[in-house]
Amino acid sequence: MSVMEDDRVNLTEAQKKARRNRSIALAVALVGFVVIMYFVTIIKLGPSILDRPM
Repeated sequence: MSVMEDDRVNLTEAQKKARRNRSIALAVALVGFVVIMYFVTIIKLGPSILDRPM
């Protein structure tokens, strides 16, 4: 065994579940933030953004 394997922390099942739930909550929050920023940007640009010349 190497030193790295001895230093590992063994999580309980409850801790693993809590970590997974936090990760999912963080992912949902991040996706929600991105969606909000996308729609705010589209709203601020307005409908005239589609009428510009190419």
